[in-house]
Formats: sequence, structure tokens, C-alpha cells
Amino acid sequence: MAGGAASGGSTQGDTYKEARNWLLLPAWVTLSILVLLPVLLMLVYSFLTKEFRGGVIWEFSLGAYDQFFFDRGLFGDEPPKLEWTYITIFWRSIWQAGLATILSLLIGFPTAYYIATRSEKVRPLWVFLITIPYWVNLLIRTVSMRFMLREEGPINNALVWSGLADSPIQMINTNFAVQIGLFYSYLPFMVLPIYAAVERYNFSLSEAASDLYASKWTTLRRIVLPSVRPGVVAGCILVFVPSMGAFLAPDLLGGAKNFMIGSLIEEQFKGNAGNWPFGAAASMILLSLVLIILTLYARQQARANKAGA
Repeated sequence: MAGGAASGGSTQGDTYKEARNWLLLPAWVTLSILVLLPVLLMLVYSFLTKEFRGGVIWEFSLGAYDQFFFDRGLFGDEPPKLEWTYITIFWRSIWQAGLATILSLLIGFPTAYYIATRSEKVRPLWVFLITIPYWVNLLIRTVSMRFMLREEGPINNALVWSGLADSPIQMINTNFAVQIGLFYSYLPFMVLPIYAAVERYNFSLSEAASDLYASKWTTLRRIVLPSVRPGVVAGCILVFVPSMGAFLAPDLLGGAKNFMIGSLIEEQFKGNAGNWPFGAAASMILLSLVLIILTLYARQQARANKAGA
């Protein structure tokens, strides 16, 4: 009897396992078509050759990657030198995305902590207020930010009216405007994961630390932050990764002198004059950097989980 029960349990478990595989099939097909296939196509295009009048020639080469990193002169017959133009654009994308992540964390963590410590009846209202601006398309919100930052905009008018500035300040087409655009675009991506982590936090730990005469700063640094660390890390990734590839804020708020890698890639796929292999190569370089960051994070998390176990 026991053997039959065991046999029945095993059969039932196998049946559920097969059902799970079939239920996952639509997700795998969708991801393959909408994510994996476009990435593979981009990878192939990055190794093709640009046609003089636009488009590509199906001749495989490393010319697009060589163009990104090296300058070989107008006719390509000079000794290679580092191409600082594209490297600078890539570096600008990294530090702009990093700064946007830091600013979002500095504002997002206190905001998330405040929301999570309100009563259960009020929390949904605060979350609603955080997310309601993002019901509007990102393009419209970025254009609105441009009107806010222009010389005749409300920010400059307020600065002149208050006497903090003698004349309107040039903010459009600067790195500052790009940073404001990135920060404004992705701040909720920082607030919401941290809010979810703080909401699950056991506040009796803070009370215990206070009973043991720990200061508020010590409690925050030694107890609260380690406990909500997964939410903080998730928020940082969710802000940093899209900020790296953003092109609307750099295009509309930064201008040609403040290009980021997303703007560079977008330009390569516009019209017949674009350089598709070079744009694909820049995309692969950006994707590689993101994958490296995510891999390092995954390994660090695996070591932390192993140590905790």
C-alpha cells in the first residue's frame, strides 16, 4: 500500500513537471521571438559591412568595432589611434547613468521609507502619487521638462524673480539638463523596489537596536540597510541600465554636444545615411557592459546567499 502511494506520488509529480514545461512554452517562445532573435540579428549586423549608399553588404568583418575604438584616418590607411570621440560618449553615458542612480537613491530611499512607514490605508495613495506622472508617455514628459528648463521657463522665471539669478541661466543643451531628465524619468524605478523591501522589514529589529542604545544612524547602517539591500540593489539596476541606453533625454535636453550611447545608436539607424553595422556594434558593446554588471551582481548575490546558508 505504501509502495503504491509512493508510486502514485511520483507519477503525480512527473505529471505536474510536464505540465509546468508546457505552461512555460509560450513564455519561452515570446522571449525567443521578441528578445533573443532581435539581439542575434543585431549581433550578425555588427559584423557586416556598410554599403556606401546605406544598407549593408553581406561581407563579414570587424570594421564596425574597429571604427568604434580606433581612428585610421580619412581613407583608413593611417596607423590606428584611439577614437576618443566614441569612447568619450560611452564614458559620458556611464557617469551620467551612475549619477542618475546616486541621485535617485538619495531621493528614493527616504521617500520609499516614508511611504512604507505610513498606515496601510494611506500607502496606496502615496504609491499612486509616485506613479501617476508616468501614465503619460515618456516623450511628452521629456518635452515638458524642456519647457520647464528653457530660459523663458518657470524655473528661470522663479530664479530671476527671487533674486537668486540676475538673468536666465542656460540649462538646455547641458549635461545638467540631461541629468535632470534621467533622474525625473527613472526615479520611480528606485522608489518602488525599495518600498517593497522596507514594507517587509521587521521594525522590531530597530526597536531592539534602540533598546541597546544604538543611534539612529547606526541602526540605519547596520540593520535597516542590510535588511532592505535587495530592494536597493534592484532599484539601482533598474535605474542604471535604462539610463545607460536612454536617448530621449540626451536628444531633447542635451543637444549634439551631450550625446550618450543611446543617441549615438539611434542616429546610426536613421534614414539611408545611417551606418547599421556601426550602430549594431555600439549596441553590442552597450549590451556587453550591461551583462557584465548583471553577472557581477548575480555572482555577488550567490556568494552572499551561500555565506548566509
